[in-house]
This record gives sequence, structure tokens and C-alpha cells, in this order.
Amino acid sequence: MQSLTQSPGQPFQALLFDFDGTLSRLTIDFPRLRRKITALAEAFLGEEPEPSEVPVLEWITVIADEIALMDEDLGRQFHTRGRLIIQATELDAARDGELFPATRPLLLRLRQSGVKVGILTRNSTAAVKVVFPDVLACCDVFMAREDTQNVKPHPDHALTLLSRLAVRPERALLVGDHPLDIEAARRAGIFAAAVQSGHASPEALAKAKPDYMAKDCEELLSFLASRSLLPHA
Repeated sequence: MQSLTQSPGQPFQALLFDFDGTLSRLTIDFPRLRRKITALAEAFLGEEPEPSEVPVLEWITVIADEIALMDEDLGRQFHTRGRLIIQATELDAARDGELFPATRPLLLRLRQSGVKVGILTRNSTAAVKVVFPDVLACCDVFMAREDTQNVKPHPDHALTLLSRLAVRPERALLVGDHPLDIEAARRAGIFAAAVQSGHASPEALAKAKPDYMAKDCEELLSFLASRSLLPHA
């Protein structure tokens, strides 16, 4: 467990959690998904699109805009079909997914101690509920991608969730397994914690400069409690 920056000096009022790789085993094959989108784009463009490091959701929009310069209707068709491929891929992956054993107990423990709990994900509600059917009963606010116009790392995703929790950004911690989650926290003015339970390497997570880094959520919460950064139940 590492504390990489100065602590807030007072207990957090809210913890916001990413889902895939943070609260559940990450099963989505992102390289395969990107190959599917590449093949679809080639059918519309007549050639493969340029490789991109942009996340797939945003990459679809970039390609759709390029296609729309030639034909607006085709651009819309590509965007719709691309999103359907993502949805189908998520649902297939969810059927092989599972919550980490500690997820429900730690969420319950946080809420019993008075910490507000939010879950925000770029995944769809339908896919999350395959893995976590009682998600709404285990947190105070849940926001999937269809619940916001701008998914993380755009700050709107986290800030809207915090508004519903009635917690200021500086009193919250965002927990995720990917550098994108750390970026989301930074852009929203929220403290950031990285957990190594997804696919991102410890080196990649450390490079994103989270405030805390742990092997998983259990270790993170134990550390926060030991530093009096969580209220006592």
C-alpha cells in the first residue's frame, strides 16, 4: 500500500468506485473489441482507420465524424452500429464476470460507517446488472454511461454523481483500476486512488500519479481506516 501525495487531513465523506477491474473481475477483451470496430470502420471508409490510443467509445465518435464529412447518414449508421458492437461485447463479457468476494461487504461497511458510496462506469447498466444485479441496493448513487452525456474521464460524470450525493469534490475519493480513472479524478478535483486489480500495470498506474495505490479495494480501505480517513462505524 502506498500513499503518494499529501492526505486530505480529514475523513472522506464519499468514495466513488469504478466497476470493471475495481469491484469486479475485468473480463472485457479490449484489443478484440478494437479489432471489431476497426473492421466495421474499414467497411464504411474503404480502408482501415489510423490506429488510435483514444478509448473505443470516443474513437467511434471520431471515426463517425470522419465518415459524416462524406455522408452524414453513413456517419450516423456507423456510430449506431459501433455502439451496438460495444454493447454486445459488454454483455458477452458480463456473462463470464463476477464480483470480487469483498465487494458487497466493503460497500456495506462503508455505508454503515456513514460514508456515501457512488459507482460510476463507462459500461452499460445492462452489463453491470448481469454481474451485480443488486447494485442499486449496495450504493447511494449508480451512474453508467447512459446516465451522463459525458462519461469519465470527463469531469461531468463524477461531478454529477457527487452533486447527487451532496458532497464536495475535495471531500471525496475516486477509486479505479486504470489511469483513465485517475485522470477523471484529477479533472474533477477529487482525490484519486489506484487499485491493481485490473489489467493496468503498477508502473502505468503510478505514472498517472494517484494519491494512493493499493493491490485492491480491501487493502485500500484498511489503509484509509488506519490513517483515520474513514469514519468509525
